[in-house]
Amino acid sequence: MVGEGVSLERFNTLGIDVQARYFTEVKSLDQLTQALDWARQRSLEVLVLGGGSNLVFAGNVEGLVVRIAMAGRQWADVNDDHAKLVLGAGERWHDAVIYAAKAGYRGIENLALIPGTAGAAPVQNIGAYGVELKDTLTEVVAWDRETSAVVTLSVDECQFGYRDSLFKRCPERYIILEISLCLSRSAPLNLGYGELQAYFSERQSSDALTALDVAEGVVAIRRRKLPDPESLPNVGSFFKNPVVPLPTWDRLRQEFPEIAAYPAEHSVKLAAAWLIDQCGWKGYRNERVGVHSRQALVLVNHAGGNGTDILDLANRIRADVRSRFGVELEMEPRVVPAPARV
Repeated sequence: MVGEGVSLERFNTLGIDVQARYFTEVKSLDQLTQALDWARQRSLEVLVLGGGSNLVFAGNVEGLVVRIAMAGRQWADVNDDHAKLVLGAGERWHDAVIYAAKAGYRGIENLALIPGTAGAAPVQNIGAYGVELKDTLTEVVAWDRETSAVVTLSVDECQFGYRDSLFKRCPERYIILEISLCLSRSAPLNLGYGELQAYFSERQSSDALTALDVAEGVVAIRRRKLPDPESLPNVGSFFKNPVVPLPTWDRLRQEFPEIAAYPAEHSVKLAAAWLIDQCGWKGYRNERVGVHSRQALVLVNHAGGNGTDILDLANRIRADVRSRFGVELEMEPRVVPAPARV
Protein backbone atom coordinates (compact mmCIF):
# COMPACT_ATOMS: atom_id res chain seq x y z
CA MET A 1 0.00 0.00 0.00
CA VAL A 2 1.64 3.23 -1.16
CA GLY A 3 0.10 6.57 -0.23
CA GLU A 4 0.61 9.73 -2.24
CA GLY A 5 1.08 13.26 -0.88
CA VAL A 6 1.37 12.10 2.74
CA SER A 7 2.18 14.59 5.50
CA LEU A 8 5.23 13.59 7.57
CA GLU A 9 4.40 15.87 10.51
CA ARG A 10 3.51 12.98 12.84
CA PHE A 11 6.44 10.89 11.65
CA ASN A 12 9.20 13.24 12.89
CA THR A 13 9.68 14.40 16.48
CA LEU A 14 10.40 17.99 15.41
CA GLY A 15 6.84 18.13 14.10
CA ILE A 16 7.87 19.66 10.77
CA ASP A 17 5.00 19.53 8.30
CA VAL A 18 6.41 18.43 4.96
CA GLN A 19 4.99 16.01 2.42
CA ALA A 20 6.26 12.73 1.06
CA ARG A 21 5.43 12.31 -2.59
CA TYR A 22 4.95 8.61 -1.82
CA PHE A 23 4.79 6.84 1.56
CA THR A 24 4.51 3.25 2.74
CA GLU A 25 4.93 1.34 5.99
CA VAL A 26 6.56 -2.10 6.00
CA LYS A 27 6.26 -4.82 8.62
CA SER A 28 8.26 -7.61 6.97
CA LEU A 29 11.23 -8.19 4.72
CA ASP A 30 8.91 -9.17 1.86
CA GLN A 31 7.05 -5.86 2.15
CA LEU A 32 10.36 -4.00 2.25
CA THR A 33 11.74 -5.62 -0.90
CA GLN A 34 8.43 -5.04 -2.69
CA ALA A 35 8.57 -1.34 -1.75
CA LEU A 36 12.18 -1.05 -2.94
CA ASP A 37 11.29 -2.75 -6.22
CA TRP A 38 8.31 -0.42 -6.66
CA ALA A 39 10.58 2.60 -6.21
CA ARG A 40 13.28 1.19 -8.48
CA GLN A 41 10.80 0.63 -11.31
CA ARG A 42 9.86 4.31 -11.10
CA SER A 43 13.44 5.60 -10.62
CA LEU A 44 12.54 7.06 -7.23
CA GLU A 45 14.91 7.75 -4.38
CA VAL A 46 14.05 6.02 -1.11
CA LEU A 47 14.15 7.51 2.38
CA VAL A 48 14.04 4.95 5.18
CA LEU A 49 12.31 6.25 8.30
CA GLY A 50 12.24 4.86 11.82
CA GLY A 51 10.93 6.99 14.65
CA GLY A 52 11.93 10.24 12.95
CA SER A 53 13.75 11.35 16.10
CA ASN A 54 17.02 12.25 14.40
CA LEU A 55 15.86 14.10 11.28
CA VAL A 56 15.39 17.69 10.21
CA PHE A 57 13.12 17.91 7.18
CA ALA A 58 14.33 20.87 5.15
CA GLY A 59 11.66 20.40 2.48
CA ASN A 60 9.28 17.94 0.87
CA VAL A 61 10.55 14.44 0.06
CA GLU A 62 10.17 13.78 -3.66
CA GLY A 63 10.78 10.03 -3.62
CA LEU A 64 9.33 7.14 -1.58
CA VAL A 65 9.43 7.26 2.22
CA VAL A 66 9.56 3.77 3.72
CA ARG A 67 8.69 3.64 7.40
CA ILE A 68 10.13 0.57 9.13
CA ALA A 69 7.54 -1.03 11.44
CA MET A 70 9.02 -4.50 11.94
CA ALA A 71 8.10 -5.57 15.47
CA GLY A 72 9.40 -8.34 17.69
CA ARG A 73 11.24 -9.10 20.93
CA GLN A 74 12.86 -12.46 21.47
CA TRP A 75 15.28 -13.94 24.01
CA ALA A 76 18.00 -16.26 22.70
CA ASP A 77 21.09 -18.06 24.04
CA VAL A 78 19.75 -17.83 27.59
CA ASN A 79 21.91 -19.22 30.42
CA ASP A 80 22.19 -18.60 34.16
CA ASP A 81 23.57 -15.09 33.71
CA HIS A 82 23.54 -13.91 30.10
CA ALA A 83 20.94 -13.71 27.37
CA LYS A 84 20.66 -12.24 23.92
CA LEU A 85 17.75 -9.87 23.29
CA VAL A 86 16.76 -9.76 19.61
CA LEU A 87 14.70 -6.71 18.61
CA GLY A 88 12.85 -5.99 15.40
CA ALA A 89 13.90 -2.71 13.84
CA GLY A 90 10.49 -1.16 14.42
CA GLU A 91 10.43 -1.80 18.17
CA ARG A 92 10.25 1.38 20.25
CA TRP A 93 13.66 1.66 21.92
CA HIS A 94 12.53 2.89 25.34
CA ASP A 95 9.96 0.11 25.62
CA ALA A 96 12.69 -2.45 24.91
CA VAL A 97 14.91 -0.97 27.64
CA ILE A 98 12.15 -1.23 30.24
CA TYR A 99 11.26 -4.73 29.03
CA ALA A 100 14.84 -5.92 29.55
CA ALA A 101 15.19 -4.19 32.92
CA LYS A 102 11.93 -5.71 34.22
CA ALA A 103 13.27 -9.12 33.21
CA GLY A 104 16.30 -8.48 35.42
CA TYR A 105 18.86 -7.94 32.67
CA ARG A 106 21.49 -5.20 32.76
CA GLY A 107 23.39 -3.32 30.08
CA ILE A 108 21.02 -0.82 28.44
CA GLU A 109 19.21 0.71 31.44
CA ASN A 110 21.24 3.95 31.13
CA LEU A 111 19.76 4.40 27.65
CA ALA A 112 16.17 4.68 28.86
CA LEU A 113 13.86 7.32 27.36
CA ILE A 114 16.00 7.87 24.27
CA PRO A 115 13.42 8.41 21.53
CA GLY A 116 13.35 6.38 18.34
CA THR A 117 13.32 2.74 17.29
CA ALA A 118 15.65 -0.19 17.83
CA GLY A 119 16.63 -0.10 14.18
CA ALA A 120 17.71 3.52 14.42
CA ALA A 121 19.80 2.98 17.57
CA PRO A 122 22.91 1.61 15.78
CA VAL A 123 22.92 4.41 13.21
CA GLN A 124 23.80 7.00 15.86
CA ASN A 125 25.42 4.51 18.24
CA ILE A 126 23.11 6.08 20.82
CA GLY A 127 24.62 6.84 24.18
CA ALA A 128 23.84 8.42 27.54
CA TYR A 129 25.11 8.48 31.11
CA GLY A 130 28.37 6.68 30.39
CA VAL A 131 26.92 3.92 28.16
CA GLU A 132 26.82 3.47 24.38
CA LEU A 133 24.84 0.97 22.33
CA LYS A 134 28.05 -0.67 21.09
CA ASP A 135 28.78 -1.82 24.66
CA THR A 136 26.07 -4.49 24.45
CA LEU A 137 25.28 -4.88 20.75
CA THR A 138 26.53 -8.13 19.22
CA GLU A 139 25.19 -8.00 15.67
CA VAL A 140 22.96 -6.18 13.23
CA VAL A 141 20.88 -7.91 10.56
CA ALA A 142 20.31 -5.63 7.58
CA TRP A 143 19.20 -5.56 3.97
CA ASP A 144 22.15 -4.66 1.76
CA ARG A 145 20.75 -2.64 -1.13
CA GLU A 146 23.96 -3.03 -3.14
CA THR A 147 23.85 -6.83 -3.16
CA SER A 148 20.08 -7.29 -2.63
CA ALA A 149 20.74 -9.70 0.22
CA VAL A 150 20.32 -10.00 3.96
CA VAL A 151 23.64 -9.55 5.78
CA THR A 152 24.65 -10.00 9.41
CA LEU A 153 27.24 -7.51 10.64
CA SER A 154 29.29 -7.95 13.81
CA VAL A 155 29.86 -5.08 16.20
CA ASP A 156 33.33 -4.56 14.67
CA GLU A 157 31.92 -4.48 11.15
CA CYS A 158 29.47 -1.77 12.24
CA GLN A 159 32.49 0.57 12.70
CA PHE A 160 31.04 2.38 15.68
CA GLY A 161 32.42 5.69 16.90
CA TYR A 162 31.10 8.56 18.97
CA ARG A 163 27.57 9.10 17.58
CA ASP A 164 28.78 7.44 14.39
CA SER A 165 28.58 4.13 12.53
CA LEU A 166 28.88 2.44 9.16
CA PHE A 167 25.13 2.96 8.74
CA LYS A 168 25.40 6.68 9.26
CA ARG A 169 28.24 6.96 6.76
CA CYS A 170 26.45 4.76 4.19
CA PRO A 171 22.81 5.80 4.60
CA GLU A 172 21.78 4.60 1.14
CA ARG A 173 23.20 1.08 1.45
CA TYR A 174 21.92 -0.68 4.57
CA ILE A 175 18.39 -0.98 5.96
CA ILE A 176 18.45 -2.43 9.47
CA LEU A 177 15.99 -5.28 10.06
CA GLU A 178 16.87 -6.38 13.61
CA ILE A 179 19.54 -5.99 16.26
CA SER A 180 20.89 -8.32 18.97
CA LEU A 181 22.08 -7.25 22.42
CA CYS A 182 24.05 -9.32 24.94
CA LEU A 183 22.69 -8.56 28.42
CA SER A 184 23.63 -9.84 31.86
CA ARG A 185 21.95 -10.36 35.22
CA SER A 186 25.15 -9.66 37.18
CA ALA A 187 27.12 -7.01 35.24
CA PRO A 188 28.00 -3.98 37.39
CA LEU A 189 25.59 -1.09 37.08
CA ASN A 190 27.16 1.98 35.49
CA LEU A 191 26.58 4.79 37.99
CA GLY A 192 29.73 6.80 37.28
CA TYR A 193 27.88 9.72 35.70
CA GLY A 194 27.59 12.57 38.20
CA GLU A 195 23.86 13.08 37.86
CA LEU A 196 23.17 9.40 38.49
CA GLN A 197 25.43 9.38 41.55
CA ALA A 198 23.65 12.39 42.98
CA TYR A 199 20.20 11.00 42.21
CA PHE A 200 20.74 7.66 43.93
CA SER A 201 22.81 8.98 46.85
CA GLU A 202 19.66 10.81 47.95
CA ARG A 203 17.45 7.72 47.70
CA GLN A 204 19.00 4.33 48.36
CA SER A 205 22.23 2.36 48.59
CA SER A 206 23.74 1.48 45.25
CA ASP A 207 24.20 -2.10 46.49
CA ALA A 208 20.43 -2.63 46.44
CA LEU A 209 19.79 -1.15 42.99
CA THR A 210 18.33 -3.10 40.11
CA ALA A 211 18.49 -2.36 36.39
CA LEU A 212 14.90 -1.17 36.57
CA ASP A 213 15.81 1.25 39.39
CA VAL A 214 18.54 2.74 37.20
CA ALA A 215 16.27 2.97 34.17
CA GLU A 216 13.61 4.75 36.22
CA GLY A 217 16.27 7.08 37.64
CA VAL A 218 17.47 7.93 34.14
CA VAL A 219 13.87 8.61 33.11
CA ALA A 220 13.39 10.95 36.06
CA ILE A 221 16.62 12.85 35.32
CA ARG A 222 15.89 13.15 31.62
CA ARG A 223 12.33 14.36 32.22
CA ARG A 224 13.60 16.94 34.66
CA LYS A 225 15.81 18.63 32.10
CA LEU A 226 14.61 17.51 28.65
CA PRO A 227 11.29 18.30 26.96
CA ASP A 228 8.92 15.55 25.85
CA PRO A 229 8.82 15.62 22.01
CA GLU A 230 5.08 14.90 22.13
CA SER A 231 4.43 18.17 23.96
CA LEU A 232 7.37 20.28 22.72
CA PRO A 233 8.77 18.99 19.41
CA ASN A 234 12.54 18.35 19.38
CA VAL A 235 15.17 15.78 18.39
CA GLY A 236 16.98 15.64 21.71
CA SER A 237 20.61 16.69 21.61
CA PHE A 238 21.05 18.71 18.44
CA PHE A 239 24.85 18.96 18.59
CA LYS A 240 27.59 16.46 19.34
CA ASN A 241 30.02 17.16 22.16
CA PRO A 242 33.09 18.30 20.18
CA VAL A 243 36.30 16.31 20.62
CA VAL A 244 39.45 18.45 20.49
CA PRO A 245 43.18 17.62 20.57
CA LEU A 246 45.19 18.28 23.71
CA PRO A 247 46.84 21.52 22.45
CA THR A 248 43.39 23.01 21.80
CA TRP A 249 42.28 21.88 25.26
CA ASP A 250 45.32 23.52 26.85
CA ARG A 251 44.48 26.80 25.13
CA LEU A 252 40.84 26.67 26.10
CA ARG A 253 41.32 25.86 29.77
CA GLN A 254 43.84 28.66 30.14
CA GLU A 255 41.43 31.14 28.57
CA PHE A 256 38.27 29.65 30.14
CA PRO A 257 39.18 27.98 33.46
CA GLU A 258 35.56 26.95 34.16
CA ILE A 259 35.09 25.14 30.84
CA ALA A 260 33.24 21.81 31.16
CA ALA A 261 34.99 18.85 29.58
CA TYR A 262 35.71 15.12 29.76
CA PRO A 263 39.45 14.46 29.30
CA ALA A 264 40.73 11.26 27.67
CA GLU A 265 44.24 10.03 26.90
CA HIS A 266 44.87 11.84 23.61
CA SER A 267 41.90 14.19 23.31
CA VAL A 268 39.23 15.97 25.30
CA LYS A 269 35.47 15.93 24.80
CA LEU A 270 33.99 19.36 25.46
CA ALA A 271 30.47 19.86 26.81
CA ALA A 272 28.63 21.42 23.87
CA ALA A 273 25.82 22.55 26.19
CA TRP A 274 28.30 24.61 28.23
CA LEU A 275 29.73 26.26 25.12
CA ILE A 276 26.25 27.17 23.85
CA ASP A 277 25.15 28.42 27.26
CA GLN A 278 28.21 30.67 27.53
CA CYS A 279 27.25 32.25 24.22
CA GLY A 280 23.89 33.22 25.70
CA TRP A 281 21.63 30.91 23.68
CA LYS A 282 20.05 28.86 26.47
CA GLY A 283 16.38 29.79 26.72
CA TYR A 284 16.38 31.81 23.49
CA ARG A 285 13.21 31.76 21.42
CA ASN A 286 11.77 33.59 18.46
CA GLU A 287 8.26 33.40 17.07
CA ARG A 288 8.68 29.78 15.88
CA VAL A 289 11.71 27.99 17.29
CA GLY A 290 14.13 28.27 20.17
CA VAL A 291 16.61 26.69 22.60
CA HIS A 292 15.23 24.86 25.60
CA SER A 293 15.42 26.78 28.87
CA ARG A 294 16.84 23.82 30.85
CA GLN A 295 19.14 22.24 28.25
CA ALA A 296 21.10 24.29 25.73
CA LEU A 297 21.69 21.26 23.48
CA VAL A 298 18.00 20.96 22.68
CA LEU A 299 16.46 23.04 19.88
CA VAL A 300 12.67 23.14 20.03
CA ASN A 301 9.89 23.85 17.57
CA HIS A 302 7.33 25.65 19.72
CA ALA A 303 5.12 27.30 17.10
CA GLY A 304 5.00 25.50 13.77
CA GLY A 305 8.54 26.20 12.62
CA ASN A 306 9.94 24.57 9.51
CA GLY A 307 13.29 23.02 8.74
CA THR A 308 14.78 26.30 7.58
CA ASP A 309 13.87 27.94 10.89
CA ILE A 310 15.63 25.18 12.84
CA LEU A 311 18.71 25.11 10.61
CA ASP A 312 19.08 28.89 10.62
CA LEU A 313 19.03 28.88 14.42
CA ALA A 314 21.53 26.01 14.53
CA ASN A 315 23.90 27.84 12.19
CA ARG A 316 23.74 31.02 14.26
CA ILE A 317 24.63 29.03 17.37
CA ARG A 318 27.50 27.29 15.58
CA ALA A 319 28.86 30.64 14.36
CA ASP A 320 28.84 32.10 17.87
CA VAL A 321 30.61 29.07 19.38
CA ARG A 322 33.19 29.14 16.58
CA SER A 323 33.81 32.86 17.06
CA ARG A 324 34.17 32.72 20.83
CA PHE A 325 35.94 29.40 21.38
CA GLY A 326 37.41 28.45 18.01
CA VAL A 327 35.50 25.17 18.21
CA GLU A 328 33.25 23.72 15.51
CA LEU A 329 29.94 22.18 16.57
CA GLU A 330 28.63 19.29 14.50
CA MET A 331 24.91 18.66 14.23
CA GLU A 332 23.64 15.23 15.27
CA PRO A 333 20.43 14.98 13.18
CA ARG A 334 20.41 14.21 9.49
CA VAL A 335 19.06 16.91 7.18
CA VAL A 336 16.58 15.71 4.51
CA PRO A 337 16.72 16.54 1.66
CA ALA A 338 20.48 16.83 2.05
CA PRO A 339 21.81 20.36 1.50
CA ALA A 340 23.47 20.95 -1.86
CA ARG A 341 27.24 20.82 -1.83
CA VAL A 342 29.00 23.96 -2.98
